[in-house]
Amino acid sequence: MRKIIYSMQMSLDGYIEDASGSIGFTNPDRELHEYFNALEAQSDTHIYGRRLYKIMNDFWPTAADNPDAASEIIAYAQIWNALEKVVFSRTLKSVEGRARLAETDVATEVAKLKKAPGKNIIVGGATLAQSFIELDLIDEFQVIVYPTLLGSGKPMFRTIANKVDLNLVESRSFTSGVVSLIYRPTNRDR
Repeated sequence: MRKIIYSMQMSLDGYIEDASGSIGFTNPDRELHEYFNALEAQSDTHIYGRRLYKIMNDFWPTAADNPDAASEIIAYAQIWNALEKVVFSRTLKSVEGRARLAETDVATEVAKLKKAPGKNIIVGGATLAQSFIELDLIDEFQVIVYPTLLGSGKPMFRTIANKVDLNLVESRSFTSGVVSLIYRPTNRDR
């Protein structure tokens, strides 16, 4: 069955954005971007909230058209453009490309997606992921930790009503000092 993966990049002190809303501290080098590309190739669907969808959709649809783009950027753009995207939003009336607006609530939409054939499904965005965590829908947490302290901003994890015990299934460090940590909830036998 397809896994639901919560994947985000964060600072060492747990923020995915700084206090001004910038994600500028997440500037992956070639080695890290190639790792992201390999992770993304294991999925075929992304689930976004409105804000992260807009950030991603503002850049990736045309990123491969830049003649100066690095090969890993072009590869990621090709992967991202081929993905199905499901967007949860109360305000958007339409989305572009291979995206669609979610038709139902989180639990119903995820149940439908998990029953369909395909690869893994990645949830992006801390606010939306909070709902997935509360509903115990996350099968894997992929946390990319940058060696920087932001002091404040938007946290990757907000207050969680129920404790979630995790098993570390993979870790990898990169020459840039970035660390990738992959965890699975202990209540999943995978």
